[in-house]
Amino acid sequence: MYSKDEIKKLRLTFWELFGKRCEVHRELQFRKRKWVLHRTKIKGVALRFDVSREDAKVILELSNRSENLRFKAYEFLERYKVLMEEGFEQGLIWEFFHEREDSGKEVCRIFTRLPNVDFHRQNQWPDIFNFYIDNMLQLEHNFMSIRDLLQDELKN
Repeated sequence: MYSKDEIKKLRLTFWELFGKRCEVHRELQFRKRKWVLHRTKIKGVALRFDVSREDAKVILELSNRSENLRFKAYEFLERYKVLMEEGFEQGLIWEFFHEREDSGKEVCRIFTRLPNVDFHRQNQWPDIFNFYIDNMLQLEHNFMSIRDLLQDELKN
């Protein structure tokens, strides 16, 4: 069992090593910014990484405070489901309602997950890092191909 400080240190080490792995990845090493994440240019839309004791996830999260805008964005993305799921053999998991564990905030999520990995097991980190890189590159690419359309949709 880890103490709070040990968990904090473990998380820091995990993300530092992930950053170093990204620096040497052939598709990422020459990018000015490694990931889009919160810089989607659409309020309440972010790409996220999540890791726990059960799994690892690559997520497109819709968190706009306005429930109407959040649902409008989700429904828009559903119309482009075929494009959003391109390159994902098993498709994506679509959650119309999710309550975030850290804040209790209601969000919509579209994600893929790597089950049966434990963040505490450092020998599994390379698998998690590879999963993150491959899947975030694909999700980012798919999302960016329709981002401007979504942006226009939310303005109306």
